[in-house]
Parts: sequence; structure tokens; C-alpha cells
Amino acid sequence: MKSTSLSLIAGTVALAAVTGFAALTAPGDGDTAPAKTAARLPVERSSLLCPAPGLSDLAETTYTSFSPAGGSGGEAGTAELLMSTATTSDGGKKDEKKDKKDKKKADPGKPVVALKEPGKPATAEASGADAPALVGTATGRLASGWTAQQTTTVEAGGGRGLLGVSCTGPDTDFWFPAASTAKSREDYVHLTNPDDTAAVADIELYGPDGSLKSDVGEGITVPARSSVPVLISTLTSEVAEDVTVHVTTRTGRVGAVVRTADEETGSDWLAASTGPTGTLVLPGIPADATSVRLVAFATGDDDADLTVKLIGKTGAISPVGNESLHVKSRMTAGVDLKDITKGEAGSLLLTPAQGKKNAPVVAALRVVRGTGDKQEVGYIPATGPVGARATVADNRDKGSVLSLTAPGATATVKVTASAGSEGGEQTVKKYTVKGGTTLAVTPPVPSGLKGGYALTVETESGGPVHAARTLTLTQNGIQMFTVQTLPDDRGTVEVPTAEQDLSVLDD
Repeated sequence: MKSTSLSLIAGTVALAAVTGFAALTAPGDGDTAPAKTAARLPVERSSLLCPAPGLSDLAETTYTSFSPAGGSGGEAGTAELLMSTATTSDGGKKDEKKDKKDKKKADPGKPVVALKEPGKPATAEASGADAPALVGTATGRLASGWTAQQTTTVEAGGGRGLLGVSCTGPDTDFWFPAASTAKSREDYVHLTNPDDTAAVADIELYGPDGSLKSDVGEGITVPARSSVPVLISTLTSEVAEDVTVHVTTRTGRVGAVVRTADEETGSDWLAASTGPTGTLVLPGIPADATSVRLVAFATGDDDADLTVKLIGKTGAISPVGNESLHVKSRMTAGVDLKDITKGEAGSLLLTPAQGKKNAPVVAALRVVRGTGDKQEVGYIPATGPVGARATVADNRDKGSVLSLTAPGATATVKVTASAGSEGGEQTVKKYTVKGGTTLAVTPPVPSGLKGGYALTVETESGGPVHAARTLTLTQNGIQMFTVQTLPDDRGTVEVPTAEQDLSVLDD
């Protein structure tokens, strides 16, 4: 018998065996059941990127890494933040002298922060202007909800201020309203590449009249596992108080954040706005804000007409003279809301004006506290809701205010203050946020706290809830502050339920 005949017989027998087994195990006509919904399981790997904090020799930086307890019971895993290979100069060219100096000072292969267990933060400190960007990965049960914050204090000089930023996940598209090319400002876009191959990024700038001409914002190379700071004012000769920065990648992915510095009001980090949408919430405006500036950008082909409301302790009000905002397509609009909070903490709600198109927009607030030479600046980007869970990593025994906003239905949230980094036990407290209000509270503190701690917010019912945490440290009579928003940590992912499908055997 020929070999081809043997192969055909063998194949027929194998197919018969598979079909027979399938027939024996397939559900009968009377056993059919509705398809199961996808299960939500904890993610098993996540990445975070922290920008280079160096501003001056006076800079003192604290890193805090945290994963919430009570997640997956799977493998232990790791969560480590390591130094990037190098922080490069504008345009992706390596600063070789600085790179060699950094390598002499520290081992780039040794974690700067290594988290050992969920539910208890790990911290580390760095001093001076040479601290590099950090690249981090978490795996196993430490990956779900992994959060890190970088907090830098600069007591004097042009970079003065308390600068806080939640380390970002890598992506390919970022929007930053509220940047500037004004003479008094020095704003940098920090691009950090977590991968082993180079990324190529484009930076577009938009002012009040549309795109700002730039010949050098395209094709910026970010070397593998490196960081590139780009001074925004070098990308264009046009001067504008309000600028929207759009970062995209042609190849690869990056983490992106903007460091702002102003001669009068100091410095802080500007995180990316939530993705373009018609309705935006900007939570956590401090009660004692002396100046609030709203900057918005319409990303699509249609103009956006927005209704502006401040959601306060007892409800929503329309700011006199600024009840609405018209944002032209692909143009940046800025409006000074002055001391809109009038001594009562609140959040800003932007919605499409009645009868107008739901045009996509991005937005951010520039907030100033204090007056004269005691001014300090912070930024609040539009943010998504807390969702199932959100965390802010760096909190101290004093100086924190947690703002919870329910723009729609009344909601109940659970707030967990983690164990302290050096001691103390977690504390849990529940809050009810009435629909259409903002609740600003001093958050719970772990009993017996030593070191820093993390705050985790979980939505238990109602909502949605949008949240932000303001951290204040007083230095030389100045209330230095920074605001971090708390969007859903996306610590779980939908895993579809697999079912037997005999149709794969059909010819």
C-alpha cells in the first residue's frame, strides 16, 4: 500500500476519533445554556514611567510605590522601578558626560524602589538635579493596581515648589492643555521610553489661533529605556499664554508628562488630560485658590460649546460671566475664573451646551494659591471616574485633602488608608457623596503611622465618582501644593469565557 493511502487512512481515523469525542462531550439539545459573561481577572503585568525630577541642586525627591492588598492570590511577582539608561538632551541626543556621571553614582541595574508586598508602600529618596527618569514593571499579584508617585520639593530658585506626579503608563497619544510658551514660563515635555527599541515621537502645539508653526517637533527619537526632555519654547517662535501640547508616537510607545515653571508662581507637573470627550470633570480645586484658569482644546472638526459649572459642597453653580465657553475646532481657549471657589472646595464640570454638538474636548486647570511672593501653582487635568478602584501613593501624616465629586447620582465610596511605609496599620472609612456635590475631607490616617502611606478609593454604589488628592507642605511661609487625580487603575481585565465549538471541524 502506498504511503499516501496510509496517510489518508490515518487522517480519517484521527478525525473520526476527534469527532467521536466531541460528540460524546457536546451538550445535548436540551442542555443549552446562555453564554456566560466575561470574567474580570487581575492583570498580571503592568508598567510605569517616572520622569527625571532634577530641577536644581536643591531638589529633594521621594518615590512611593504601592499595590493595593486584597487582590490576586497568584504568584508573588515583583514591582521594581529602575533608573533609565540615560536622560538625554533635547532632540534625543545623549548627554554623554551626564550619563557617565550617573553611572558612577549608582548601579543602573539595581532597583531604586522595590516593592515587596501588597498593602504596604515602599519608598526611596534622591537629592539634587541628576536623578534620572525611572522605568518600572510589576508582575504577579503586585501588578494589579500598581501605583507610584514622584514628589519633589525645591525650596528656592526658578523651579521652586512642590512637584508631584503619578508615574504614567506607556501609551501612544497624550493631550496637555494649560502648557505655555510665554516669556515667564519654562515648560518641558518629558518623554520616557520603557522598551528595548527606540521610539519616535511627534509633538504638536496649538494656541488660540490654531497650530503653532514648528519644524523641529517631528520625529523626536527617544532611545531605548531612556528619557528625553524637550523645552516647548524651542519648538516654535510663537508666544502664547495658553498652549495645548499633543504627543503621539510613530513607532514605539512612551510615557509623557509636562513640567511647568513660572517666575512668579513656581513649578509643578502637568499630567495628561483624559481622552477627548464631550463631558469632562476636573476635581479637587482647593478652597483657598486665589486664581483658577481653565484651558480647553477641541480636538475634532467641530467647534465645542460648553456649559461651565462649579460643583461645590451643596450643589452646582454657574460662575458669573463664565457660564459657557466656546472652543473653536483645533484651537486652544483659556478663561480666567479667578477665585471661583470662594473659600469652598469644588470641582469643575464641563458639558455640551443645550442643543449643541457633543464635540470632543480636552481640558486642564491652572490653579494658584497665595498672593505676591507667596504664590504657588498646581494643575488639575480632566480625569476619568474612580470606577472600581483608584489609588494615590504618596500621603503624609498631615497636609492631605481628598475631594470626591459625584456629578450625577449619589454614591458611596470606601477609602482605605494603607499601612505606613515604616509602620502602622491600615484604616478604612466610608463616605456618601450626594449627587451633584463635591465632598472635601481630611482622609483617614493609618493607626500608628510611621513614614508615608497610600489612599485607595473604591466605588461601592451609585456614582460615578471623580476624585483628586491635594498634598500641601509649608516651606518658608509658602503653602506649596500639588494635586493628583485618581482615575480607575484598570487593575482588572475582561477574560472571555471559552466554549466548545464543533464548527471548527466543518469542511
